Amino acid sequence: MTVALHDLLPADLRRSWVIDGTCPDLDLYSLFRARQIADLHRTAVLDAKGKLCYTALDRKVRCLATGLRDLGIGPGDVVGVQLPNGRNAVVADLALAALGAVALPFPVGRGSLEAECLLRRAEAVAVIAAVEHRGNHHAADLNTLAPALPALRHAIAAGPGSAPEGTVPLAQLLRSDPSAFVPARPDPDSAARILVSSGSEAEPKMVAYSHNALAGGRGNFLASLMPERTPPRCLFLVPLASAFGSNGTAVTLARHGGTLILLDHFTPEAAIAAVREHEPTHILGVPTMVRMMLDRLDSTGEKLPAPTALILGGSALDGTTAENAARAFGCPVVNLYGSADGVNCHTGLGSATPDGDARGVVAGRPDPRVADIRVADTETQEQLPDGAIGEIIARGPMTPMCYVASPDLDARYRTREGWVRTGDLGFLDKDGTLHIVGRLKDIVIRGGANISPAEVERELAAHPYVRDVVCVGVPDEVMGERLAACVVSRTTDSPTLDSLCAHLTERGLEQRKHPERLLVVEELPLTPAGKPDRAGLRRRLTDNLSPERDLAAVPLAQAG
Repeated sequence: MTVALHDLLPADLRRSWVIDGTCPDLDLYSLFRARQIADLHRTAVLDAKGKLCYTALDRKVRCLATGLRDLGIGPGDVVGVQLPNGRNAVVADLALAALGAVALPFPVGRGSLEAECLLRRAEAVAVIAAVEHRGNHHAADLNTLAPALPALRHAIAAGPGSAPEGTVPLAQLLRSDPSAFVPARPDPDSAARILVSSGSEAEPKMVAYSHNALAGGRGNFLASLMPERTPPRCLFLVPLASAFGSNGTAVTLARHGGTLILLDHFTPEAAIAAVREHEPTHILGVPTMVRMMLDRLDSTGEKLPAPTALILGGSALDGTTAENAARAFGCPVVNLYGSADGVNCHTGLGSATPDGDARGVVAGRPDPRVADIRVADTETQEQLPDGAIGEIIARGPMTPMCYVASPDLDARYRTREGWVRTGDLGFLDKDGTLHIVGRLKDIVIRGGANISPAEVERELAAHPYVRDVVCVGVPDEVMGERLAACVVSRTTDSPTLDSLCAHLTERGLEQRKHPERLLVVEELPLTPAGKPDRAGLRRRLTDNLSPERDLAAVPLAQAG
């Protein structure tokens, strides 16, 4: 039983990107193998276990592929992967590619309820998970789901620790004899990986990507940030199992022959130590992570070796963070606008920080070798002229095939010509630069008036006492919703609601958009994918909400 994965783009359009050299027209394992042959002893992975060169990595990949094949896993089969950042996650990615199977990675920390939903809808035949990671026992938890998942035949447990009863030890599969293994040669336009995005749906969205879309489209994104064209050394602060992390194995290794520097769990201290010790050329993370690192650097005054670029995505990047990061890291700060659904645009290496803009976040000029971007009318999907605000739509070499087992999402988010509807609002200026204004759904409706949390966050980020901020809506009997600001203070003196509103007035933001609730926390909670946990913050605020009590300066201990 294999889930049907169809391509919503015309085959001749896909083929045109191969003919003109935009996509490599090779499967991911073949690309990786070519890199391994070209430089046998280049370091492929740096993780908590040390260095792993391309040749040693390839042997592990072939061993695992042989073991998985002997379990009956073959071309087109979907296999879930819930592993922390490290060599096992990379080996699993490449082994599945070598089999012509489809990887379904999702980050550690996500619960069994969400995992069951993903594995069921994708008709996964197996899942590879950690025996234990930071108090989670994913292998055992996922194994208990097997009776409810008719397609699931194997739960594979990755150490250290004893594999739970009923699971297959990953270490056993890695001892398979690879001498007779012959890799599959899947069609480069067939599915290689399913990216998971929570988005705004009740259940996580799953998006199918081909080998060419990953190595070609997403590979061209990283290529544009490699001025010397030498193999990159990429420090991934985000999980490889996230959409952002799909630039790891498929792009950094298979497409560009680089080195992955991996932390099995993000902390600002560990990230700073990795920059200091391994001197990455590219650091990939979300703004919240970098703000945590900046806070530690401010307290020590330490100077770090300068990378080529600090690439920040996943949430809006404000000017204050960009300026502080450029100064601390000594390199251009790249604002990446992208999503699992199939859009990518970035501000490039042309300046130290992205240009500011009063109307929205500057996202750079779209690259047709990655994704062509248009702005369309939200109702008719007709293309709008420069300067007009509408929905951002994208189509190009990185465009995914389809949503997995979700024809309703295909109908809602893909046009008949294959364009991806992002749900984001923006405009293209006369120079072709994309500006992000907000989201169609991500609004707070207060007394019938729409408030964009992104707009308020952008202005609050410039407050001298604010290190990090997320704005969410909380229910209100009178107004329907009120806006709440969740703030991490930059100093020991926490900002007050009045001081934040006074700041917004000085910045020219009308009073109806000012927050009416304030939650001060020590750190913003992050989702397993590394993004600010807006839903969790909203729950904290709602749990503490009462008609008699304002939420101003509720400490973290009281808020959870």
